[in-house]
Amino acid sequence: LAHLDRPPSPVNVTVTQLKANSATVSWDVPEGDVVIGYAILQQRQDGQMQRFIREVNTTNRACVLWDLAEDADYIIQVQSIGLYGESQASKRVHFRTLKETDRLPSNSSNQGDITMEGLDKDRQLQTGEIIIIVAVLLMWAAVIALFCRQYDIIKDNDSNNNKEKTKPCSEHSTPERPSGGLLRSK
Repeated sequence: LAHLDRPPSPVNVTVTQLKANSATVSWDVPEGDVVIGYAILQQRQDGQMQRFIREVNTTNRACVLWDLAEDADYIIQVQSIGLYGESQASKRVHFRTLKETDRLPSNSSNQGDITMEGLDKDRQLQTGEIIIIVAVLLMWAAVIALFCRQYDIIKDNDSNNNKEKTKPCSEHSTPERPSGGLLRSK
């Protein structure tokens, strides 16, 4: 009876976010069975490397494959883990990682949409960062300007007050004398 309680195989196994050294696998689980985890068998087509990823106590329906070799062919199969065992493996899904150079902007006009989108995103990010930097600089400039203006007003008030107290007739004299007079009176 135990084999009847095994969950059905995952369906719609797809590989997305393909890069030179990583990819994301996602899949769906048919309704009605309790699935408590998944197992992924990842294998290089030339047979050099095999990896078994097993996660229990998760409802995730996706997994990131990391440390892949660039420009290499891989095969993956996903199993659902149920309370009483694992499902049959899903259909084999084949994918190929990108070359490292595919991500660098090339001047050729036959670029795929994916690389173009990636470049646009990077460019937006840069302009976004520049806007932030400029905003911060402007804020600082405004703060400094405000501070200087207030400081000047305080300074002017002080010097005016002092001048008025010591010499009411300071308006008639040259600017140098009152300050000399102040120093002497001290």
